[in-house]
Amino acid sequence: MPTSPTRRPLTPEEERVILRKGTERPFTGRFVEHRETGTYTCRRCGAPLFPSSAKFESGCGWPSFDDALPGAVREAPDADGVRTEIVCARCGGHLGHVFRGEGFTEKDTRHCVNSVSMEFDPAAAAATAAGDGKTGTGGRDAPEALPGGAREAFFAGGCFWGVEHFFDGLPGVIAAESGYMGGRLESPSYDQVLTGRTGHAETVRVTYDPSKVTYEQLAKRFFEIHDPTQVDRQGPDVGTQYRSVVFHADDEQRAVAERLVSRLRDRGLKVATRVEPAGAPPRFWLAEGYHQDWYAKKGTEPYCHARVPRFGD
Repeated sequence: MPTSPTRRPLTPEEERVILRKGTERPFTGRFVEHRETGTYTCRRCGAPLFPSSAKFESGCGWPSFDDALPGAVREAPDADGVRTEIVCARCGGHLGHVFRGEGFTEKDTRHCVNSVSMEFDPAAAAATAAGDGKTGTGGRDAPEALPGGAREAFFAGGCFWGVEHFFDGLPGVIAAESGYMGGRLESPSYDQVLTGRTGHAETVRVTYDPSKVTYEQLAKRFFEIHDPTQVDRQGPDVGTQYRSVVFHADDEQRAVAERLVSRLRDRGLKVATRVEPAGAPPRFWLAEGYHQDWYAKKGTEPYCHARVPRFGD
């Protein structure tokens, strides 16, 4: 199987820091004294993290930022029980730690980040990357603010492992990520969604290049890789969290999805797929790291998803 485009190959040192939560030696990172204008991005998945305007000299030996792009960084108690760890909200890769109350800047915050956890994009202006407050609750820029003209699509069709698998590696797809959408709870966990009481559906966020693949092509693939006639289930997986939904990001996506549903119904299928708004910004919550690239890691094929041509074109 091809490696998912959401995970870039890492060197042994990058794996030590990003995956195993290590720390590079102070004053050795390439970004400690870096002063260019642009955006610092996640080394593992490429997500924008920090604008260069937030970088300041703290003398600590690691790159320091007094702010992150909205929703780009997630905080969690460190294993040492004292510090607060920061990770990339998109892929969960370890970045470093955040400290407050030191008085370095007016924002009184220091994101202390390993250089090895980041890359730098000089072409992305920090103000543009910040999205002027358009970042979604789930920690990603709104579709119109994504870098390079990329767009987003959201599909729920049973276990997200299988849906993600069939979008990964598709020409034009930049990333396919498993997560949760359509529920009431903020930032839900898998265990909470699994109860079926949060209202969320296991959903895959597809980031794509519209110059290489159209939304209609993606939506067709969605309807062909799961059974859209099943209600609140997909194969052996039963529950509202496995329902079939197209979460549309705009009116154009809604029209495409509704047109495809009509075509399938004209062919005699009792389509149960719902077409619902994704929200503005989209309320997508990235699933835990172990859910990402599930079949790529296992080297097996989905147990409840298979591609079945349904449109005849």
